[in-house]
Amino acid sequence: MNGIRTSERRLYQQVADQIRALIQAGQFKLGQRLPAERDLAQQLGVSRPSLREALIALEIDGTVEIRMGSGIYVIATSERRPASASSMGESPVELMQARAAVEGAVMVLAASRMTPDVLKTLRQTLDAMGREIAEGRKPVEHDRQFHLAIAAQAGNSVLARIVGELFDDRHSPISTQLRVHFETPDTWSYALDEHEAIYAALEARDGLLAQAMMHVHLEESKRRWLDSEPR
Repeated sequence: MNGIRTSERRLYQQVADQIRALIQAGQFKLGQRLPAERDLAQQLGVSRPSLREALIALEIDGTVEIRMGSGIYVIATSERRPASASSMGESPVELMQARAAVEGAVMVLAASRMTPDVLKTLRQTLDAMGREIAEGRKPVEHDRQFHLAIAAQAGNSVLARIVGELFDDRHSPISTQLRVHFETPDTWSYALDEHEAIYAALEARDGLLAQAMMHVHLEESKRRWLDSEPR
């Protein structure tokens, strides 16, 4: 059984392989705009999130180009070696699902152990996030500090490490390219509001509410990446 998971191609890579095969077979020609995402997903029999991840992977390897307000165009038709199972990174959808499962559990533990000092640290981190957003910068490091400070308060070093590793997977090629197209000052403002809701639940020592607010935050983050229009 060992090694089977690493040798498999992730679902979005399998979908990218399907599209690449259609291009190579001439169904989609050089310079042609691909069908709308909804239509192409139906044609391939896959979900729109998996299709979008596949299209981002194809953009990274130079097969297609995503043009704001216009569509997705084929820009290369030559045979190319598909990316390895590790080079693009984990599926952003699966990462968000994993984060929701892990950080949801962390919220319950952290709320029961919350202290005034930790709440003060979280408040300062959120205030710093707000300043960064107002000045047009992306508060990624403050975002990370917020999630990791909560994880540390859960009192489980394994969970804290996993939260950090999952968060840092946002720097993989596929997650980075998704942010290029779908991350805006508005999306950060929404994220800050969601963080404030998490903070309020922790301040109230309400673990179940904190868990629910974390699930809302990560689900909304996934939606902003995978349901909105590219810019």
